Amino acid sequence: MRLPSTQALRALEAFARHGSVWRAAEELNLTRSAVSHQLRLLEQDLGFDVLKRAGKGATLTPQGRRYAVDVRKALTLLGDAAVQYGEKGIRGALTLSCTPGFASFWLCTHVAEFKQLYPDVALRIVTPARLDDVNAPEVDAFIAYGDGNWPRCSVELLSAVEFTPLCSPVLLNQIGGLAEPRDVFRALLLHLNDHDDWVRWFAAAGLAPGNLEQGVVFSDMNLVLAAASAAQGIAMGDELTCRQALDTGRLVRPFDLAIRSNRAYYFVAEDRRSANPAIHALSDWLKSRLAQTAPVLRPA
Repeated sequence: MRLPSTQALRALEAFARHGSVWRAAEELNLTRSAVSHQLRLLEQDLGFDVLKRAGKGATLTPQGRRYAVDVRKALTLLGDAAVQYGEKGIRGALTLSCTPGFASFWLCTHVAEFKQLYPDVALRIVTPARLDDVNAPEVDAFIAYGDGNWPRCSVELLSAVEFTPLCSPVLLNQIGGLAEPRDVFRALLLHLNDHDDWVRWFAAAGLAPGNLEQGVVFSDMNLVLAAASAAQGIAMGDELTCRQALDTGRLVRPFDLAIRSNRAYYFVAEDRRSANPAIHALSDWLKSRLAQTAPVLRPA
């Protein structure tokens, strides 16, 4: 039985997750041409096209998208096996700073698995005042939300982010549904820190933003999604941190239209601490688990 190369499969999985060759190349520490070459070799091995190419851009074909989902599951299984049967002698104390939304809606629903794999790592989780803060001296590693530019640090991309309106099904019934983007003005708009994500979404929808000051601005994503879940308004959320709320029906996604954030989630550690085996173990586990749970994003 002939199997495609692991590097080619990783190139496909990274492309499917990020939606672009250059983002996949950045994650894999390869050149764009190397990733493109791997994808072409993969197509030759498979005997069907995984990408539809147009000019300098490319998108997954329907068959390629389905295959990428299966590849992600297979790579995750291999990664988990390596962790489960690999080095068990990792121990020590590790303080992780994680953005509140990611901590509440993703990390807190998966963290027991890390402790099962590494019972001798004493893990402490804290939340920062700023989503891009990586300066707390008592913290060993960070899950930060920013542009990826943190000098003198080891930085690994965990997941890009797409934002789209999310709301409670109760609210949908109260306002008579959301048939088209302009219908969001029937409800209160909920914001995190500023109005930027809503402004960009309105621009993508071809709408004027209206009076955004009539909405409510929160300083914590937990508060934004708590208000949305309680049918108080429509939030701008992402399918990574809101996956459980969407799966359980507490929140619904009324529109296909989404915007790619200028920022993303990164795993960050100071260069002097990045060699810590516990930090490596946490980073590897995060990437493995996110590869299984992160949504497949549209091309940027």
